[in-house]
Amino acid sequence: MHAPNIIVTAQDLRRLQDLVTLDSTPAAEHLDVELARADVVAQTEIDRNVVTMNSDVTYEELVSGARRTVRVVYPDRADAARGWISVLAPLGSALLGLRVGQEIEWRIPSGMRRVRVLAVPYQPEANGDFDL
Repeated sequence: MHAPNIIVTAQDLRRLQDLVTLDSTPAAEHLDVELARADVVAQTEIDRNVVTMNSDVTYEELVSGARRTVRVVYPDRADAARGWISVLAPLGSALLGLRVGQEIEWRIPSGMRRVRVLAVPYQPEANGDFDL
């Protein structure tokens, strides 16, 4: 499957580039590749249906039909009990920059996984929370 177009804010891009510079793991390298193909827009120009950092996103696993809502966060804020997943986790980096209706497929240790973004119930930029 071809990788869908993604969009990130200029602020998220700067912060995430700093993160990948300090982290030499394969997960950081993967995120760096994702960021390199992203369209970059100002925080005030991002559509409210795009997954940005600190956004809540509801997605569906296409094979099982399971639906879940998570928040994509920086690694130091990840908290599985709250459903906050690191942008360096495979799912976190896969969801970042997608918009409602887009699908993505990526490799996990047990094979391939495919999800579709159903909703972005909370996006910081849409709520005027520009400093998160």
